[in-house]
Amino acid sequence: MTIYNLGSINADLAYSVPHLPLPGETLAASEMIRGLGGKGANMSVAAARAAGRVVHIGAVGKEGGWAVERLMEYGVDTRHIATVDAATGHAIILVDGQGENSIVIHHGANHAIPEELLGRVLADADTGDILLMQNETLLQPEAARMARKLGLRVAYAAAPFEAEAALAVLDHTDILVLNAVEMAQLEEATGLDLPRMGVKTVIVTEGGDGCRIHLAENGWKPERFAAPKVNAVDTTGAGDTFTGYLIAGIDRGMPLKQAVDLATRAAAIMVTRRGTADVIPDLKDVQDARLG
Repeated sequence: MTIYNLGSINADLAYSVPHLPLPGETLAASEMIRGLGGKGANMSVAAARAAGRVVHIGAVGKEGGWAVERLMEYGVDTRHIATVDAATGHAIILVDGQGENSIVIHHGANHAIPEELLGRVLADADTGDILLMQNETLLQPEAARMARKLGLRVAYAAAPFEAEAALAVLDHTDILVLNAVEMAQLEEATGLDLPRMGVKTVIVTEGGDGCRIHLAENGWKPERFAAPKVNAVDTTGAGDTFTGYLIAGIDRGMPLKQAVDLATRAAAIMVTRRGTADVIPDLKDVQDARLG
């Protein structure tokens, strides 16, 4: 099977700072790292490193060839990444000494993906393939409706959280992944509880505490999965790593609980590394890791 990821591609500029800045405060960074990022690219790399077959649907600016080459090196099918007039998206990431982060994003080319590209790519998909989406691009509602008509399963990571974006795709979503804060925001913004959202599988990540899954077939009763205890140095990209591994596991036919466990271990390794897409662990790393 194949994962089609309608996703962002960013240049990540990560700065190590003593603490996250207060309003009006100027800080000196002790280190700066430039790498590949964006929730879409991170998830594509994670899914590919988890042995999934991933086709990325996205866009970069004319200076973004390096990002496409990097995705290709990590095993992602990049044939459907368009080059557009807008600048490649980028993110400025501040990481403090405890691994917490603050991020500013410029969408750029991520908001200029041609709609005709989307239709052309999904027309080649097979029934049972997975469409994966986040909120850093446009065209999510169009993609979700198209995917459902073609018999694909739709997985939606509702981040960065936008109530209007979520409401536009929930009716067409099979698997919803979001963190605990985003889940609270979604419930508050929509006034909907889990049964009325219409999504049969909901997975809520809880950082160092692990995650919980809610299934329609089990009456929405939460089942919790603990996260391995590790020394976190950078939480950037951990949620994306979780989602990429999760969707790759499901696409490969793993039972949901096994895919969740694998994704939880991958995210735990990710927070021990500084960086984003370039440091996502591969499947052997996750399988061989001795985690508490």
